[in-house]
Amino acid sequence: MAASIKQYYQKFYKGSKKSCLGIIKDKLETGESCFVITANPEILMMGKRFPEMDQALTGKDTLLVPDGIGVIKGGAQLGVSFKERIPGVEICEELFAYADDNQKSLYLFGAGREVVEALVSRIRREYGGIVLKGYSDGYVSDKDEVFREIMSLEPDIVMVALGTPQQELLIQKHFAGVNKGVYIGVGGSFDVLSGLKQRAPSFFIRHNIEWLYRITKEPKRLKRFWDSNIRFLFELRKEKHGSGKAV
Repeated sequence: MAASIKQYYQKFYKGSKKSCLGIIKDKLETGESCFVITANPEILMMGKRFPEMDQALTGKDTLLVPDGIGVIKGGAQLGVSFKERIPGVEICEELFAYADDNQKSLYLFGAGREVVEALVSRIRREYGGIVLKGYSDGYVSDKDEVFREIMSLEPDIVMVALGTPQQELLIQKHFAGVNKGVYIGVGGSFDVLSGLKQRAPSFFIRHNIEWLYRITKEPKRLKRFWDSNIRFLFELRKEKHGSGKAV
């Protein structure tokens, strides 16, 4: 039986981005494995639908961080407070800088070939200290084979940009066999990190409405927003008032 939204909130990291990154860096230094999930309401709702996603969200080695502002607002309804929102793209940028300074290794998996190759070029140009163990676009036919290669290489950091829930489910499927490394699903972050797509202007970031900017740029996201965020609000209301029924 899937965990409740309230149980997911118990698992969330609630501190600052700086202290969250401190935890991740400690894992990198000790060689421990860690599965970082940057969660928004859509991911939490998928935990209610997919047993494997539920297992990923509640796993003992999972660091669950609040990416979407909907998570922060939802927490307020349940009496759960967060220090701040921790966007996945910002975690990636910080990890690039840390890996560069400390000669940590990296594997990139996902997005289109043009995007991932542009990101590789940027890393080689700007972060010469990073040991790039390998990369693959996300359109390969056998993603499990790519993951087996990743695990054999044992990189310190693995960023997977296959979109939700594919990236989380794939990491979860193989994570028990991981000996070391920080694995993080990064969604569409490669587009921004590569420089091929701009992040939302600072006004939208500052006011926590990046989701609105993305919808204006890609109207097809509106249905996805409704299916996840609006249903999430209904689920929160049911749990708040003691109903265990799913939406």
